[in-house]
This record gives sequence, C-alpha cells and structure tokens, in this order.
Amino acid sequence: MRAETAVKERYAAAAKAPEAALCCPVEYEPEYLKIIPQEVIEKDYGCGNPARYLNAGETVLDLGSGCGKICFIAAQVVGPTGKVIGVDMTDDMLEVARRNAPLVAEKLGYQNVEFRKGRIQDLALDLEKLDADLRQNPIANAASFLAADERAEELRITHPLVGSDSVDVVVSNCVLNLVESKAKRQLFAEIFRVLKKGGRAVISDIVSDEEVPEEMQKDPTLWSGCISGALTEEGFLGAFADAGFYGIQILKRDEKPWQTVAGIEFRSVTVQAFKGKQGPCFERNQAVIYQGPFKEVLDDDGHRLERGKRYAVCDKTFQLYKKEPYKKHFALIEPLSEIPLEEAKPFDCSGTRLRHPKETKGRDYTVTTQAGQCIDGGNGACC
Repeated sequence: MRAETAVKERYAAAAKAPEAALCCPVEYEPEYLKIIPQEVIEKDYGCGNPARYLNAGETVLDLGSGCGKICFIAAQVVGPTGKVIGVDMTDDMLEVARRNAPLVAEKLGYQNVEFRKGRIQDLALDLEKLDADLRQNPIANAASFLAADERAEELRITHPLVGSDSVDVVVSNCVLNLVESKAKRQLFAEIFRVLKKGGRAVISDIVSDEEVPEEMQKDPTLWSGCISGALTEEGFLGAFADAGFYGIQILKRDEKPWQTVAGIEFRSVTVQAFKGKQGPCFERNQAVIYQGPFKEVLDDDGHRLERGKRYAVCDKTFQLYKKEPYKKHFALIEPLSEIPLEEAKPFDCSGTRLRHPKETKGRDYTVTTQAGQCIDGGNGACC
C-alpha cells in the first residue's frame, strides 16, 4: 500500500471516530477553544500549536488542516482583518471542517476561514476542480489519462489552488511527515512558493533522533501514524535551508519523545523559517555589529561575524537584520550620508569584511561635540 493511500484511509476513518494514537498531548489556550464545536476538538490530530505564533491581520495557510481546529484558532488570532485557508486532501476531514465553519463564524461575528481540497506537496492543483473535470472527461484509456494529466497542468497555471507569493504565514500541525519521501523536497518548495517575500513558515511536526530504517518506512501503519515518515531533526531544518529559507529557528522542542520505536526517539518540534533573502546585493555603506552572546555566528548567507566587530554588509542583509529573528542580536549602523538605492553600486557578498567607521561617517568627518547626556540612577550624570 502506498503511503499516501494509507494516510487517506486512516484519516478518513479518524474523521468519523476519534483515534488517540494519531496525536501528541498539546496544550491550547482555553479561550480559543470555547467557540470550537466539540466534534472538531475530539477529532484533532496534531503535535503542536503553530497558531500561537500568528499575528492580527495576517493571511494564513494551514497545510493538512483536517477537521479545522488550528484554522479556527488562527481565525481568532488574526481577527476580522486576517484570513485563514485550510488545505486537506481527505474528503471526510473537509466535510467536518466545512460543516462546522459557519458555527464558528456565527460565534465569532465574522467569517475569515475557507477550506480547499488539495495535496500539500502540490499546492497549485485544485483537486475539486480536477474532480469536476474528470466527471466531464472520465479516464477510459491511456490517451484520456494523458489528456487528464495535461488538463491538470493547465489548472495549476490558470486556476492555482494557492497562488505564488500570496500568504503571510504557512502553518502545519504534524502533517509534513505524512508526505512520501520522494515528494518532500517538492513540499518544502511549495511552502516557499506560496509565501510572500518576508513571509514565514511555522511548522509543528514529528522528527526523529536517528535515520528511520527502510523497513520501518515501508510499514503503512507506522507511516500513517506520524512515525516512519519523520525526517531527522537535522534533516528537517536542512530541508528548510535547501528550499531557500533563512532565519530558521526551533521555537519549541519536546524534551521527552512522543514515542520510541526500535530505539529511535520521535518527538515534536515547532520550527520557524523566513522567506526573503533572495535578491541582488547593493552597497550603501551600512554596517552591523554582532552583540553576542556567542563568540561568533554564521548566518544563512555564509557571513561569519565575530562578536563586537563592525562588518560591512549589503543593503539586503542590513534590512534582514532589522527584523526577527535577528534584530535583538545586532547593532545596526546607518551611514551618515544615505546612499539612495537607485544610486547604490553592487556589493560583493562572496566574503566577509570589516568596515572602518569612516566608511559610514564619511572620510571628511571631523566633528567635535560636547559630552552627550547620560542617565545614571536618575541624576543625569555620567561620571
């Protein structure tokens, strides 16, 4: 049995009757659960709560949204100015989510959630549109199969399920591990594609502390149970980096494993990763100082920065360091005379170099000033 078939069958059954083996214990903020129907809460299968890292007004995409619990929590967090899209491939799960969405909206006083049918590793293909096409043009032979494949590709282009650069945050709760191994690279690429520049992924998933043996990967029960499809913790973070993400950070890591199988520990982690480091590099005489606590750090673009030293960076890196998750770790030094972006020259980011203070102040800077006013215990004196 293919892994995807096993997953669909098991989760279709879990949409009809709760299955405890499919989830880890997760604590959710009680105030967000009050308006969610009990049916949805009982049929929730996850290992974390990525919704707690959302902000008001954001457009959120939930991968493998199931019966909709994370979507309904997210709807409350992002508020009436935000939007939540749930994607799932299981009809039974979608039925529960869609049936309960109006009940949640009525209690909220606004409707900002919708559910779409699709595979999370192929977020361009709207499966309901493809279903409708196949009813009109059923597959009867090889020629009609190939024609259907062409129409599916056309749907991806003309009517994508989720458009490129269209969402602020992609969340997922214990679903990425269910995608077949050969499709995982495409899965991370799709997450990257749909995010806006500056957007982020916040993913809760199960990871392993060792590589999962092939014989375990072939077990459909272990796979559909969120076990044998897990990436290693290192491999999970590496998959984000390979897809082009930066600022990759473990927000939460369970100390104790959820399960241990054949000596391999499987535990829940929540990872955040950002999109936006792509693009040209320009010289605007900016500098940054890494403030610690480590002696040195290596960022996702290969910049090695020692604590306390003033480094030359391109405008793109400078702007990234202004934001989360970097801003609290760096002092940012603007040039005394700003260089307009349209006048900036290319910056060579192939290496790391220090920047002399006069590069930012200007070579002719000879100003002498009075002592600046300091505050020391409220008496206004420095010494």
